[in-house]
Amino acid sequence: MSNQLGDYLNRFKGSLQIDSAIKGSAAQELGTHLEDKKRELEETGLSEEEASKAAIKSFGPVQMVARQIYKVHSQGTWQDAFLAALPHLLVALLFATYYWQNILCTSAIVTVVTCTVIYGWFHNKPMWLFPWLGYYLLPVIVTGVLLMHLPQGWTWLAAVLYLPFALFVIAYIVKQAASRDWLYVSLMLAPLPVACAWLLALGRGGEFLVSAHSAQTDLNVPGIVTSLLLLAVASFSFMRVRRRWCKAAILLVPLSMIFLATTLLSRGNIGLWGWLILISSLLLVASPACLQIRS
Repeated sequence: MSNQLGDYLNRFKGSLQIDSAIKGSAAQELGTHLEDKKRELEETGLSEEEASKAAIKSFGPVQMVARQIYKVHSQGTWQDAFLAALPHLLVALLFATYYWQNILCTSAIVTVVTCTVIYGWFHNKPMWLFPWLGYYLLPVIVTGVLLMHLPQGWTWLAAVLYLPFALFVIAYIVKQAASRDWLYVSLMLAPLPVACAWLLALGRGGEFLVSAHSAQTDLNVPGIVTSLLLLAVASFSFMRVRRRWCKAAILLVPLSMIFLATTLLSRGNIGLWGWLILISSLLLVASPACLQIRS
């Protein structure tokens, strides 16, 4: 293959934001078509360099070709959609049955999430994996937030020992998701602002769930379950639509609804630091989707 065709294919793979396995086969198929076109042009009397340029020109700009291939492969199967919604449904079921207070049931869900993440991570990171990764990261993030409420002196010790580890894990997984598609970052982190919003809404005087009465938590279980079901529907729909702006909107709309509902229910419980954490978590999720909404 000529250098020109090789460069074209490399730029094509860099612009194509789909599963790595599909990306490789799509690039191989495009390379075959380019080679066939180049040979046809060489038979008409063109040199190899001229035939390569003409073949590339006939296929069009690499970004346009990548968008066309993306539209073909961006839609997940019904199975992908169900698997993407499943972690939200499992956690919703945990709250709906009030088994979230049972350490065995909660541990079972954590084990299922961990095993699923390990399986998906070592099997080419399929599209449906990213909502599971969100729940895998959620305890890491929430633990870091709750450490802020340790007695004075212990907070700094926790920050020195725990936060570097947490930031490394989060940055590494976000980088892996972003290398595939920035929209996957939003899909993965979608549970984060929901968890922060409910933790803050259930607290008192700016405190978190650790200081909230269980009766107050039980009273808001229908709202928590509804929020998780909205995330399940959003994840399911994200897998089935093709257009990138539709995928971004599908993530942003339910998150905005949940954000508004939980802040209204907080009744002034959210303090300054709480608002900073809540808004930061929402921006962290919304930014990748907003950046891609015109793509």
